[in-house]
Amino acid sequence: MTTPQGPSGPPAGQFGGQVELPVCFRHGDRPTGLRCSRCDRPACPECLREASVGYQCVDCVAQGARTQRPFRQRTIAGAELTDELLVVPVLIAVNVLVYVFTAIQAHSIGAVEHSPLFGAWAEFPLAVANGNWWQLITAGFLHVTPIHIVMNMLSLWWIGKDLERILGRIRFTAVYLVSLLGGGVSVLLFADPQQQVAGASGAVFGLLGGVLVVVLRLKLNPGAVIATIVINLVLSVAIPGISVLGHVGGLVVGGLMTAAIIYAPEKNRNTWQFGAVAVAVVALIGLVLVRDTQLAALL
Repeated sequence: MTTPQGPSGPPAGQFGGQVELPVCFRHGDRPTGLRCSRCDRPACPECLREASVGYQCVDCVAQGARTQRPFRQRTIAGAELTDELLVVPVLIAVNVLVYVFTAIQAHSIGAVEHSPLFGAWAEFPLAVANGNWWQLITAGFLHVTPIHIVMNMLSLWWIGKDLERILGRIRFTAVYLVSLLGGGVSVLLFADPQQQVAGASGAVFGLLGGVLVVVLRLKLNPGAVIATIVINLVLSVAIPGISVLGHVGGLVVGGLMTAAIIYAPEKNRNTWQFGAVAVAVVALIGLVLVRDTQLAALL
């Protein structure tokens, strides 16, 4: 930074006389022939800073710094780049608190399905058709055993922490919840109407599908992600009591939602992304209504 220099000598008047210089607005004992290019106040060299055009006084520089919008780096989804996590820890805390509450109600940590809250929140297709639509969402916050919740929460942390940073909090929350809904709708459409389902794995599979889409978008090697998906799907089929349909539904919906978000055109990107979420939710609700009419005959 350079410091402006004052005139080499006092300016001469029209007839050779001396012209009295104004004094610096901050230092009353310092005559100066310099002025701020923004506010036009007289200022001595010490009180001026080099600007893009001319020199500005320290007050104008400070005011400009306060009003200037800072530049923020953004991810491929349009989110502000940050290392701070919020949604993933909150989701883990909510799931753990719900599990603790159901264990207290059931007086057991290994048979929480006997909890009244579990009975009201777990997805039961016939109950959903009978008006308990909230089960499509609330079932994703229930877990049956300690190993069930530990595995799901570890997976949520490992997969979700990077995806939240890329998508941002709002977009990540949308992908998580719509994936959860997608898994529930898949169970409602294709599973045994008498089957009861609970767990966050449908939403976690949705995040896994989202990670695959991000890896492809960044042109990285997708081998490790694909292998993880395949292994988990094989385990879903091999281990009794796991809802394969919930996992597949969450995986597909999560992948589609993430693709709609990160491939949205930059112009009016937020509008496109909001529209994609809205269309997905409306489509899933439409499928629920169709299935509702089919199951009504069984009630």
